[in-house]
Amino acid sequence: MNKRTLILCVAMLSSLLVKGQSSWTLKARESDIEIYTKNVENSPFKAIRVRCAVPATLAQLVTVILDVNTGVEWVYSTKSSTLLKQVSPSELYYYSEVSLPWPVSNRDFVAHLIATQDPQTKVVTINGPTVANYVPEKKNIVRVHRSYGKWILTPGARPGTVLIDYTLETDPGGSLPPWLVNLFATRGPAETFKKLKEQLKKPRYQHARLPFITEP
Repeated sequence: MNKRTLILCVAMLSSLLVKGQSSWTLKARESDIEIYTKNVENSPFKAIRVRCAVPATLAQLVTVILDVNTGVEWVYSTKSSTLLKQVSPSELYYYSEVSLPWPVSNRDFVAHLIATQDPQTKVVTINGPTVANYVPEKKNIVRVHRSYGKWILTPGARPGTVLIDYTLETDPGGSLPPWLVNLFATRGPAETFKKLKEQLKKPRYQHARLPFITEP
């Protein structure tokens, strides 16, 4: 068994284990973007999972995700996205405000992104928990205190492709109508990942290289 085949087998086995243990339910499929939800213990809000493949190198994709100042260009309903602190090339803090339809108040959060790569499989993981009190809260904006996003990026069988497995558990706080929660559970991820594919095509990412990422 060659190295690439071994990586794919490990990724498929991990996916099956997660599916079996977490009871993910497929809610939408648009092109090759699959959107799943599941119940979260002690929370009225469902977790979200998105799976798709993109034509990119690992460095290109990680560069886009960590280029947080451009979040307004591709992340659904993002009003602002600003780098607060660059700890290292693979770690940062950023602030983002999410625009919601009137009369619902906008939400904001500070996320702590940390990217790591497994030296054996070359799989990249980007953890993104929120840090509620990193900056003062703003008037008329609801601060998201509990949220955790995670990217798992696996090299595809075909060179120049990456398999994305993204999960998000969040409590947006305040009072939200069910229709709005459902909208963000399906439409939000679909629009975000469609725009992510377009973002990857932009010239500034075509020759991306990162010191902490090794391509397979």
